[in-house]
Amino acid sequence: MLNIIHHPLIDDELSHLRDPECGSQEFRRRVRRVASLMVPQVTADLPAVEVPCNTPLEATTGRRIRRPVTLLPVLRAGLGFLDGFLDLMPQASVAHIGLARNEETLKPEPYYLKHPPNLEAHDIIILDPMLATGGSAVEAIRTLSEAGARHIRCAFLVAAPEGVARVESRFPDVPVFTAALDRCLNERGYILPGLGDAGDRLFGTHSIP
Repeated sequence: MLNIIHHPLIDDELSHLRDPECGSQEFRRRVRRVASLMVPQVTADLPAVEVPCNTPLEATTGRRIRRPVTLLPVLRAGLGFLDGFLDLMPQASVAHIGLARNEETLKPEPYYLKHPPNLEAHDIIILDPMLATGGSAVEAIRTLSEAGARHIRCAFLVAAPEGVARVESRFPDVPVFTAALDRCLNERGYILPGLGDAGDRLFGTHSIP
């Protein structure tokens, strides 16, 4: 279920995002652009239904997305990925899940969840710039599934093979979209070559490790 989104405009943005000289303001703008460029492929197979449609000249038919879409950024870095999706999907609702990574165990520690009711009727897109160990993604999918979600997909800016494998082993039916599949994780759980800590770079909270 892995989908790597290849596009020269995305590749160009990523080359800038990886550069440690890319400051927080520029980093936020470029992440937003990449997110928008990913939307068409991430949503390409959303189910649609045929509906009647009137034009100024005659009646015809059109197609509309069958289910409401909910975007779920994983706090906090997922917030930087959210606006690019909302630019193209302003009708989407927004849920939030807070999963803080323990830097010693590398495991996610949940602290917040807020979502619309009746999740089983929604198409849910989990948003997170980085898929590293896969712990946060697995925890987010598990939490949403327990809350009733049945139609889940994930979108990442950069992914590591270890994280992809972990998600696929736990949730093989959940589609995973990423703009780049990098080489591996280092001993601290950071993606190589990666782009550092996306949350810190988005919000200017420390230097790149």
